[in-house]
Amino acid sequence: MPTSEFKARRALFAEQLPDNSITLVFAGQEVTRSNDTEYLFCQDKSFFYLTGFPEPDAVLMIEKVNGSVSSTLFCLAKDPFAEVWHGKRIGCEVAKEQFGFDTAYSLDDIDSVVEDALANKHSLCYCQGHNPQHDDQVYTWLAQVKAKVRQGISAPNSLVNCQPIIEELRLIKSDAELDVMRKVSIISGGAHLRAMEKTQVGMFEYQIEAELLHEFARNGARFAAYNSIVAGGNNANTLHYTDNSGMLKDGDLLLIDAGGELAGYAADITRTFPINGKFTPEQRTLYQLVLDAQMAAINAIKPGANLGQLNDICQHILTEGLLNLGILKGDLSQLIADKACKQYFIHGLGHWLGLDVHDVGDYQMKDKRQTRSFQPGMVMTIEPGLYIPAGDQNVDQKWRGLGIRIEDNIVVTEQGFENLSEQVPKSVDDIERTMQNAKR
Repeated sequence: MPTSEFKARRALFAEQLPDNSITLVFAGQEVTRSNDTEYLFCQDKSFFYLTGFPEPDAVLMIEKVNGSVSSTLFCLAKDPFAEVWHGKRIGCEVAKEQFGFDTAYSLDDIDSVVEDALANKHSLCYCQGHNPQHDDQVYTWLAQVKAKVRQGISAPNSLVNCQPIIEELRLIKSDAELDVMRKVSIISGGAHLRAMEKTQVGMFEYQIEAELLHEFARNGARFAAYNSIVAGGNNANTLHYTDNSGMLKDGDLLLIDAGGELAGYAADITRTFPINGKFTPEQRTLYQLVLDAQMAAINAIKPGANLGQLNDICQHILTEGLLNLGILKGDLSQLIADKACKQYFIHGLGHWLGLDVHDVGDYQMKDKRQTRSFQPGMVMTIEPGLYIPAGDQNVDQKWRGLGIRIEDNIVVTEQGFENLSEQVPKSVDDIERTMQNAKR
């Protein structure tokens, strides 16, 4: 994204900060995987949202005094010896120019610069409780400033948690963000299509996972946005199954929940399809029920609607369908009132999507309902599912072991919605046609 995008975000963020304040936003830190090796670094998403800066341990400082705003970045200094071992660092001079900060300092200078900036400010804003180490650092700086009281210097007397401000900004996506999310959805959709085409009886789940990762990376989304779920048969009834070690069996379904990450933004797509390329009558019936519920929920998306309303639509369709199939028993209206379908639809209908897979943003819960009105620029998943474990003795044998979820990525628009992942086959006929064509 252009530097102007991040500068605009910082400007919007600063508008909501109190005057005569200093704000500190911390980058992520490298995490040890084993002994002296680290996991691949993932930048703190709120820090990235405001800066675009990719290196660990950095700190963004924003000062707002008499309505005037300035931004400062602290980052790792250039170090030829360290760079031989771990790669080039951006350094202060390039960081200032490339990312549009007013000033930039080495992390070696952070203590003195921050303490000076804190002097005589009314408010200190930071993401409280986000990282205990950062909390400790902030309190250390405050203590150093408070110790100068005899010099006529005062420390901020108001601590403000700025995380909610950042989260509200992140919830509404800009045009530039939506362009990236369209691209990562296309890449991720291609990976799901590849998985359908490559799946064969006798393969292992991790082999299909490898096909997904290959397709992500070769199209520019080098990393998965989250650990891919590749769940054959009854494994699909474990919602966050990531072992991906089972063999794919003839007659089973395969549930894949996977998405790539591009420029920090995530896709989150789920498809369920028959491993041998042909749905059984029972699989087809239950799959169509989930698809009908999903399509009804998606078609109801528009500005002013909310996830609570979509949940009602989805649960009504699933409940009526399960009753007609004999999986639920009783009076329809009472079953709906009792939310009886939640025995088999055991997770929420969707979540916000963006820099995080389960992205930040208030859902405005009221009486256990998500009542936040949709606005243009919000992006969410819609992902109903039905899960009937192999050991469920309360249903006919023919339904046992079926786990089905269908998930798309949806943008709220002025007119209604845009489905970012609609290119991935999901009707029964399209899935079977895709898989049969691949086997020719």
